[in-house]
Amino acid sequence: MELIKNFLKKLALIFKDIKLAHSVFALPFALLSAFLAKGGIPGVREFLWIILAMVGARSGAMATNRLLDASIDAKNPRTANRALPSGRLKKTEMGFFIIISYGLLIFSAYQLNRLCFLLSPLAIAWISFYSLTKRFTRLSHFVLGMSLAIAPMGAWLAIQGKFALTPFFISASVLFWVAGFDLLYSFQDIEIDKQQNLYSIPRFLGINKSLWLARILHCLSVILLLAPYFLLNLGAFYLAGLVLISILFIYEHSLLKPNDLSKLDLAFFNMNGWISISFFILGALDILIKK
Repeated sequence: MELIKNFLKKLALIFKDIKLAHSVFALPFALLSAFLAKGGIPGVREFLWIILAMVGARSGAMATNRLLDASIDAKNPRTANRALPSGRLKKTEMGFFIIISYGLLIFSAYQLNRLCFLLSPLAIAWISFYSLTKRFTRLSHFVLGMSLAIAPMGAWLAIQGKFALTPFFISASVLFWVAGFDLLYSFQDIEIDKQQNLYSIPRFLGINKSLWLARILHCLSVILLLAPYFLLNLGAFYLAGLVLISILFIYEHSLLKPNDLSKLDLAFFNMNGWISISFFILGALDILIKK
């Protein structure tokens, strides 16, 4: 009994550190891509394995980030209390969780189709590579964006088993969207990045210029999402989704000023969560009504 309690305690620490709730960012875009690829609601089997593949990929990637960045997190007051730097979790325990998570991704990909299975090791390599990039390039925000951008393409491949133009636009949109909000998120670590010689765009550009860059990236994100509307002849609900997320982006950026970042958490988590969920709901409705 004590062994089970200890296991559940360790698992709770891991789930808290990898911020499972942040799955709300990429998952809705992946599911919308699956709906578009299917032209309706994916089958229960497809839906299940796509969800499990996403959970495995994100959990493995975040756990890898926590493992590789443990020494960096220990020197940052914002992250020093995480499970690894605080000593509440062993590196071997996090390593075992990573193996299980990536194993779940590979097995789920195998259950979907041969192409997904063959590409799964490449996906793992890329999403794990992100954790190292802040040590040598300012483009780490875009590497993270590309890591989450794999999700819509992967969901499309899970349904159709082949590449197409539409998911490239969705993935590109996710890339710019994530890179933009990661710029905002990194504002809170500018001084730490300087002290530890870590590369981030806000460290070099400052907050004001980085805010403008994030705005440009989010504008590009919305523009790219126009492509599926024309390519698949989508309808009014999809356009309404674009209008809504544009309004949410504007509101998100209105919350942040160069001299006032007190609403950063609201802008980062709440707004981006609503952007992904609302766009999925309206996009899915468009597909189902059209069908």
